[in-house]
Amino acid sequence: MSDDIKKVEDMGALLEEAGDMEDIKEGTVVEGTVVQVNRNEAFVDIGYKQEIPVPKRELASPEPESAEDVVKVGDKIEVYIQSLGGENGGALSKVKADRMSAWKDIEAVKENGETIDARINQVVKGGLVASVCGLRGFIPASQMELHFVKDLSVYVGQTVKVIPIEINLGKQRLILSRRQLLEEERSKKQDEIFSTIEAGQTVKGTVKRLVDYGAFIDIGGVDGLAHISDLSWERVKHPSDVLKVGEEVDVFVKNVDPDSKRISLSVKETLPDPWLEKAENYHEGDHIEGKIIKLTDFGAFMEIEPGFDGLIPMGELCDRRIEHADEAVHTGDIVVVKVMKIDTKRKRISLSINRAKRDADAAIVKSYQESQAKNEAAE
Repeated sequence: MSDDIKKVEDMGALLEEAGDMEDIKEGTVVEGTVVQVNRNEAFVDIGYKQEIPVPKRELASPEPESAEDVVKVGDKIEVYIQSLGGENGGALSKVKADRMSAWKDIEAVKENGETIDARINQVVKGGLVASVCGLRGFIPASQMELHFVKDLSVYVGQTVKVIPIEINLGKQRLILSRRQLLEEERSKKQDEIFSTIEAGQTVKGTVKRLVDYGAFIDIGGVDGLAHISDLSWERVKHPSDVLKVGEEVDVFVKNVDPDSKRISLSVKETLPDPWLEKAENYHEGDHIEGKIIKLTDFGAFMEIEPGFDGLIPMGELCDRRIEHADEAVHTGDIVVVKVMKIDTKRKRISLSINRAKRDADAAIVKSYQESQAKNEAAE
């Protein structure tokens, strides 16, 4: 081979090497090959003038005990060129390259409308800090659930599905939302539920949330509201007195409004009505004794037994015309009445003192007449 040909070949090799070197710039990510590893660092060939050592703190985060735990000789890895030149040939970082790759992955997730897993690490002012593909993300409190959550610490340590709603690489800001996913799921479930559910049905439900005015109960992915007055046949001061979160209950569907996406439920309608159970012990025409517990403009209420009352209309309080109930009876009086009517639909019992007295008088007369007749027959 002549000297001229050798010079041309050497020049070509130098030009090719120079061309490759043009791709090696500070602030870029390049692929390199691990050529040597020890406990503290890995030497990486990126096609530069020399292999460049990468300290273990720049190989992985958190920093591993040994570089050998992260890479081995022959591995192809991407590294970020922090600087070139100097005694070591430059400074490389696999950690930063991984982060840049993660940001690209996150941007692709957002662009494609996909979901991603987020590990909740801690509670901070206004929300939660989460790890996503090795990046630090923030979930505002308003984006965690469909409703307000007082104690966000219950989510720490959990992994949840989220979507990126704001990405700012320059400010290293990543805002995530779980609520939007929950809203989409709820919308789908609502469509399914509202296409099948009807008023009058009895279905299974799970108590999701208790508020002062009632309970929100999940009936297959959609929450319905059972007003506090529909939780029990007895008076309830607070829903927590009769229900607890997570409890499974039978509920009666009172009303379905597909337009407003609202479902009204009742727990008590699935339970035996104590009024009806007590009413079964009495019959029209019975004579019973009870205590006057309340006077009104239209009569007096008598307690038949605890929690079970009947009304004595004004005209049935005594055998003369009166303007006010207290002209005939007073609160606390023990009286004997006749059961006039039991209306199970309206849950009302009509009573009469007058007719009880008439029946008693008639019974006395009848008894006297029967006694007289026996005496006459005996003579």
